[in-house]
Amino acid sequence: MTSRQFGTPSPRRILMTVDAVGGVWRYALNLVRGLRSHGVEVVLVGCGPRPDERQRAEARAAAAIVWLDQPLDWMADRAEALAELPALLAELGEEHDVDLLHLNLPTQAAGIETERPVLVVSHSCVVTWFAAVRRTPVPPDWRWLDDLNREGFDRADAIVVPSTAHGDLLTTCYGRIPGLVTVHNGDGAIGGSAVKEAYVFSAGRWWDDGKNGKVLDRAAAQVRWPVIAAGADSGPAGESIVFEHVRHLGRLSSEETQALAGRGAIFVSPSLYEPFGLAVLEAAARGAALVLSDIPTFRELWEGAALFADPADAGSFADAMERLISDGDLRRTLAEGARRRAGSLTLERQAGQMFELYRRLASSRRQPVRMAGGAA
Repeated sequence: MTSRQFGTPSPRRILMTVDAVGGVWRYALNLVRGLRSHGVEVVLVGCGPRPDERQRAEARAAAAIVWLDQPLDWMADRAEALAELPALLAELGEEHDVDLLHLNLPTQAAGIETERPVLVVSHSCVVTWFAAVRRTPVPPDWRWLDDLNREGFDRADAIVVPSTAHGDLLTTCYGRIPGLVTVHNGDGAIGGSAVKEAYVFSAGRWWDDGKNGKVLDRAAAQVRWPVIAAGADSGPAGESIVFEHVRHLGRLSSEETQALAGRGAIFVSPSLYEPFGLAVLEAAARGAALVLSDIPTFRELWEGAALFADPADAGSFADAMERLISDGDLRRTLAEGARRRAGSLTLERQAGQMFELYRRLASSRRQPVRMAGGAA
């Protein structure tokens, strides 16, 4: 007889969905590590393009992992392509006897039938991406995804967003979503190099127009220090970018990326759309001075601890970077401010808040108490 059969509210095993394409991969593996101290096991269930060997090694070190032959919603062309996934997730929840399902895409909750609580995290979505990047409603051929996301929000027992700014944008795009909870992402950084090197660093999924790589490239032509960028320059659907002035290193491991962020004196993010910005947090925790696009998410998280620039203006970014290059005292002051701010956005805090949400959800699940001999 297990403690969960007695209705113990603390969760011991959860199912968490993941993908190997974007920031959800790092979010999930970080959270798996953070939840260990709370005694929580995680079964990772992946969709979309399969992880590479390096990612598979990371996942094996973190938790059990199952990969399904199912697309990510933003890589599908119609709702029917996603129709099988909710039932598969419910079945895996049964098979692994989890206390709840943590789904990292709202569409994965649409129509799901399970007695287990369902928590949804909205990290990003096509609808809010279009609102922030294109300044338009989602195109007609994507409206099915708008409807499916709304269905997932309505089905979920709890909805988490990584910033209040992203929650506000969801509300603008979808209408009222009751029960939104903000849980900022966290980082477990030990610290960066004490002696910083004279370069500007950035990291992102550069094929995504929301990362605004073209503005970064134009700004790089106007500053004295080299601007170094890590991250993929081609996407799964043929999207691509070519850098002319940025020194682009391609897709690196998380350890390599964080090491570069830790040695660089300045970190820049020109993003048009950033529901949180984990790369910024990782750089700040390692002592980099920040130059960030002036968007609501970054103001929420880094006001008073960064320089802000107009994401539509490469010259604005170049001016901010040159200001920090020229003024070592300001650079060190902002770096220390960013490090202190990052100190309040720890993995321990994030895992603790998520565990409390899990605990509350798990306690709402009613299970029969099995007596000796199998009688209820």
